[in-house]
Amino acid sequence: MTDRLSHPTRSDARDNRARILETARAVFGEEGLGTPLREVARQAGVGPATLYRHFPTKQALIVDAFAEQRGACHAAVRDALADPDAWRGFRTLIERICELHAHSRGFADAFMATFPEAMDFAADRERTLRAVAELSRRAQKTGLLRPGFVVDDLVLMLMAHRGLQDAPQAARYAASRRFAAYVIEAFRAAPETGAPTPLPPAPHL
Repeated sequence: MTDRLSHPTRSDARDNRARILETARAVFGEEGLGTPLREVARQAGVGPATLYRHFPTKQALIVDAFAEQRGACHAAVRDALADPDAWRGFRTLIERICELHAHSRGFADAFMATFPEAMDFAADRERTLRAVAELSRRAQKTGLLRPGFVVDDLVLMLMAHRGLQDAPQAARYAASRRFAAYVIEAFRAAPETGAPTPLPPAPHL
């Protein structure tokens, strides 16, 4: 679709920007950050010139498209650090990170810094890893987290979690919850006395 020759009104510009962002979230979320901007523009119903007028670079579009997810990640880190129960804070942070990654392939790609256009997310990743390092020190002092746990174990876990993006969307979120539960049990220093913590239901993959 070609852009209108007339100068767009402020209302048109706002509508176009909102539609581009909504489309980018959906397309990047399902197909990943490798999707060309021309495809985003096509699905948003605007011309490439309109997209570039609002977002001169792919990085600018990625940052704004995933602003809500970035905010949720920041909130998860803050909540975990503020939890007086270090082990609970550690567990909850892992669960919330997995949930965010399961909901969007694009956010997971950006967070893991697998695309040069997503380098603004490097600060988010470093902030999260610093929080995990602090939480792990606290949790290890309680005796509930394995003494050998290192922050790179979380990175390894998230790399494995990305494989769930290939699961059917209907099963992906349940698979992510079950994956997180298994990982948390693996990070636990020793099995709980009595019955083990119940796992979330297994998805049909």
